Amino acid sequence: MILKKVFCYLSILAITLFIISCSKDDINNTSATLPTSQQNLVPSVYSKIYGATSITSDGTFITIKTSDQPDHKSAYWVNTNPLYEAFVPSATSPSFTGGAFIRAPNNITAQTITLKIPLNPAVAATHSATPMGVMGVALNGVPYFNQYAAGGAALTGETNGFDQAWGHPQASGMYHYHVEPYYLTTVKSGATKWGLMGFLLDGFPVYGPKEENNSDPTGLDVYHGHVHATSDYPSGIYHYHITNTAPYINGNGFYGTPGTVTQ
Repeated sequence: MILKKVFCYLSILAITLFIISCSKDDINNTSATLPTSQQNLVPSVYSKIYGATSITSDGTFITIKTSDQPDHKSAYWVNTNPLYEAFVPSATSPSFTGGAFIRAPNNITAQTITLKIPLNPAVAATHSATPMGVMGVALNGVPYFNQYAAGGAALTGETNGFDQAWGHPQASGMYHYHVEPYYLTTVKSGATKWGLMGFLLDGFPVYGPKEENNSDPTGLDVYHGHVHATSDYPSGIYHYHITNTAPYINGNGFYGTPGTVTQ
């Protein structure tokens, strides 16, 4: 009788260990059996960057690639391009300065730009300065530059070269915005002054010059941003606001830790 009880006990123990082992295997293999596309999903908010050539995630960073081909008219397209349009500021046409337009000698040229930004941005312990070059990307795939002209000079020396979309190309033909992307906020179908306008390299979003209730942003910090809920981020997030005065897009550096950009 004793041997029979021992045998029953050992049988039950063996079955239990087998079940536990199988359960562990199932748990450990769950992520391995998921398709890559499900392991590293790109949050839906990034689908608003309609001008990107690709957007992917490795679970830590969002990688955004763009050829920097604006989808709007400009005096900087070659004159055989369907989007070429001469620009002569007038009382009825947009002009950032209101003065005469002086066209730079550069034309818009296709680029190969890759931005790698944090998937989960966070405030940085040390706030680094924005670079003289690409510091973010607009929804149409056009890069954002900071509030300075070449050499760190005041931007006011370049504004008369901004086209009808308030952008211009640098010497290499890289078209970019230093200020409000006028086409996105005013011209494009469904344009709004308060919507999402892109992201900076630190992963934090950039919003237009208005709040969602059409009021002016208040309480912006030295980095030109603040925290509250938006329709894209109902739980709240730090975000930058574009304004029509310096520093235009952001202030004394990045609020978060920037990723990288290659071109």
